[in-house]
Amino acid sequence: MRIAVCPGSFDPITNGHLDIIERACGLFDRVIVLVADNADKHCWFSTERRKALIERATAGMPQVTVDVCDGLLADYLKKCGGCAIVKGLRALSDFEYEFQMALANRKLCPEAETVFLTTCTEHMYISSSLVRQIGSFGGDISAFVPPAILADVQAGILETKERQQ
Repeated sequence: MRIAVCPGSFDPITNGHLDIIERACGLFDRVIVLVADNADKHCWFSTERRKALIERATAGMPQVTVDVCDGLLADYLKKCGGCAIVKGLRALSDFEYEFQMALANRKLCPEAETVFLTTCTEHMYISSSLVRQIGSFGGDISAFVPPAILADVQAGILETKERQQ
């Protein structure tokens, strides 16, 4: 079984993320969407909430599972038997960072390849931070997040904004 891991912070998951996950499903037998619990990042949504949102957004994809990791991706890959890391690229700036991470992961886990999928043009400008920014000002984010989680993302953005004030 070819297992791919699609890691990210997913704060929150966007339609761009979902597109990459769906396309990874066409390439691999199983896709693990891995929510990174990175203490250096100040996420708006808790790890548990991000995991739950992704589970709902991917509910129609039977080969997708969602997990959480607070350690090295290379260690997680070895533990789950993953053969690939799937990352989405929107722009050249994404590539520079992701290329560096791919080289480090290859050194730590040589049995796993990094696969870059370019985003489709309709999602190439979407990022989680853009969704949070638009949502925090009351803007319409319905074109940016999966419909199954829209209300929860809107509520979470408002809750976080209120806590920050």
